Amino acid sequence: MEAREKLNILLVDDQPAKLLSYESVLEELGQNLIKANSARDALEMLIRHQIAVILIDVCMPELDGFELARMIREHPRYQTTAIIFVSAVQVTDLDLMRGYEEGAVDYVPVPVAPSLLRAKVRVFLDLFRKTHELEQFNAALEARVAERTLQLADANAALEHQNGELERRVEERTRAHEASLSAMHQMQKLESLGQLTGGIAHDFNNLLMAILGHLEVLEKRLGEDQRSRSLLEGAVRAAEHGANLTKRMLAFARRQELKSERLDVVRLILGMTEMLSRSLGPSCQLVTELPDSLPAIHTDPNQLELALLNLVLNARDAMATAGQVVIAAERQQAVDPQAATGQARPYVSISVVDRGLGMDEATLKRATEPFFTTKELGKGTGLGLSMVHGLMMQSGGFLKIASQPGEGTTVSLFFPEQQADTGPAVAPAATSPPTGVAMYKVLVVEDDELVSDAVAAMLEDLGHAAFCAKSASDALSLLTAGLAIDCVISDHAMPGMTGLELAAELRRRWPDLPIIVATGYADALNHEGASISFLSKPYRQQALADLLVKLLAAKPAMRL
Repeated sequence: MEAREKLNILLVDDQPAKLLSYESVLEELGQNLIKANSARDALEMLIRHQIAVILIDVCMPELDGFELARMIREHPRYQTTAIIFVSAVQVTDLDLMRGYEEGAVDYVPVPVAPSLLRAKVRVFLDLFRKTHELEQFNAALEARVAERTLQLADANAALEHQNGELERRVEERTRAHEASLSAMHQMQKLESLGQLTGGIAHDFNNLLMAILGHLEVLEKRLGEDQRSRSLLEGAVRAAEHGANLTKRMLAFARRQELKSERLDVVRLILGMTEMLSRSLGPSCQLVTELPDSLPAIHTDPNQLELALLNLVLNARDAMATAGQVVIAAERQQAVDPQAATGQARPYVSISVVDRGLGMDEATLKRATEPFFTTKELGKGTGLGLSMVHGLMMQSGGFLKIASQPGEGTTVSLFFPEQQADTGPAVAPAATSPPTGVAMYKVLVVEDDELVSDAVAAMLEDLGHAAFCAKSASDALSLLTAGLAIDCVISDHAMPGMTGLELAAELRRRWPDLPIIVATGYADALNHEGASISFLSKPYRQQALADLLVKLLAAKPAMRL
């Protein structure tokens, strides 16, 4: 291995004894040690030698260390050289700040710890060596680039026409690459926001579950006091509005339950025109541009209607004066911008068009972000377009927004065509809850105590007996110990073991035990497990009662 060239370390101190001690400490580094007894000698050495690190005593006659550092920094060659102050005098914070302002990079008090001084100097020596090597590499690289540039210039003289074509193709490829990177970064950002939003919505659903459950039980116990009933009904409506908000949040996060079915787009839009016209008000006119028929799509009709309502109201708000909002639908070939193949396929597109204020490029890039809105405070949550985006992702389609300031906006929903009827079978309606004193024993597995209390209260109000477990392991322990129950209601998102994992274990040990998993997440609700039923949080007491009847109608009930 080639030996490295020794570097020069300049030691500046007016006391020979201290210079000798520094030399003794630093000789282990194996570098050249150059000594100077004054600032004048130091400046001379800096001119004669290439110095890597400089150690300066703060207190010296003629020029002190601060003044010498300032003069060194004025030399073009030493504007970045490491300067370390060494002082036997206790300096103040102001002195330290002055030293750093004059160009020092470190400060070592006296008495000097030999290992500390060697370590500091070694770090700056390595930094100098690497910087020097990088400069040499860059110089060599620049020389090679210059040589190569000359060669290419000679070749370009003969290939100017071909290079023009090549540059055009490279430019197109670069634009496509930048567009792909931009789309990927946007997807990553939206995915992170979706995970955060989905987690927040889950926690809100638990709170709303507890609020609605207790309010429903309380409502049955109120007397004829109309004022109290009015207050309670207001609280229920507020909780239901909160539940609708969490559905929008889960829609953006693509974690809400979609009850998809085969839809006729033209029929759905025509059925909404009267309601949409009333929502627009007298200043705006709704215009539909629809063909006689279109291929079917597959999505949740309620969510699609909500999405169209949001888009129409956004279009109305974007127009400062009276105007038209157009809803158009057509069949067309399109390419999903997030698809890996980039191949066109048949879609049914639904577009909402306005001639309003439009959006600039910066606003357009953030249009689908959750909680981003250009509306005044209190006039929008910023969840409308993000909810539509989530719906399209879950439906296998995509959202496209085109807008120019002053020219209006077109929001298009692209749904894949459905060639065959893939709609799910409609479940039969549940019968009414049992009357009398018949009861069932139900085990409630829920890690949130507020939710657990609310579910237990609803069950007991229905005439059933409720037993509570705070985790899946507690539930398994109770059942193993011999607790006799008729049904299990479990939360899905629990630490340790999820509701679906608990259901799988219960199914293995007690194959005939009815199981209900309660959650707001679509990934759980779409799970197809044998003999597992689902409730979407927050659910009402009637939904719980209906599902229990459906699961336990054929099971003999206990008698009080």
